[in-house]
Amino acid sequence: MAAMEHGYEGQGNPPESKQELEQIEIELLLNGVHRLYGYDFRNYALPSLKRRIWHHVHAESLPTISALQEKVLHDRACFERFVYSLSIPVTEMFRDPGLFLTFRQKVIPLLRTYPYIRIWHAGCSTGEEVYSMAIMLHEEGLYDKARIYATDMNARSLQQAKEGVYEIGKMKQYTKNYLEAGGTGVFSEYYTAKYNSVILQPYLRKNIIFAEHNLATDTSFNEFNVILCRNVMIYFNDELRDHVHGLFHESLSRFGVLVLGSKESIHFTRYSDSYEPLDRVEKIYRKNK
Repeated sequence: MAAMEHGYEGQGNPPESKQELEQIEIELLLNGVHRLYGYDFRNYALPSLKRRIWHHVHAESLPTISALQEKVLHDRACFERFVYSLSIPVTEMFRDPGLFLTFRQKVIPLLRTYPYIRIWHAGCSTGEEVYSMAIMLHEEGLYDKARIYATDMNARSLQQAKEGVYEIGKMKQYTKNYLEAGGTGVFSEYYTAKYNSVILQPYLRKNIIFAEHNLATDTSFNEFNVILCRNVMIYFNDELRDHVHGLFHESLSRFGVLVLGSKESIHFTRYSDSYEPLDRVEKIYRKNK
């Protein structure tokens, strides 16, 4: 009997700590989501990923990550809520006005030389920055020869982006951003107020294509003159970040422009020598090879 007990104890030791058990649960959850739904979060930076997973565990009134795994794999609606919670949109129109002002000054002159302009907003969230670009191109007389591809992995965010409806209470801040970004018109003319919301003018949507695209798993789908991906890769680990930079490098035309977020950089990637800075402060780079 003693030998049997000893043998039983040797069949897989329990986790050394709660942290190790948590890590196992997270890996099983993410592997399950990838295998069943095709969404790959396995190379997201662990600290922020862990916080968002636990936030969703509590939001679903569940006791453990394992319980979340079971519900996500058996309940499509729960899975969709889970994806949304991992890609919480943080954006606004003309966010970081200095970037848009610099873009107007340094990139717009380059775009004037092209017969046709293709722009990719990767990780477009709920669309505010996409419409900001549309407004800028409109004011610079370039919108009619431009096509903006706005992609995100979050279907709910994309739907809001397609509708172009936003809270009226945000317009004061958006107007301030617009003016600081070098806006040359009257910002209120770009939307119509209705109850507690505003809807952007339909002509701003005419040259925008919204589509689902997952930077972790999907491939290049066109050649672009400009790619903007701002403060998305801060949630990725080094491996996934390098993969996405490869995707962008492949998707940019020669002398194409890459715009990153304030907390991101092209440095320390395999592609750092393939770009020259147009503006180091605003993280605007031009592909040179």
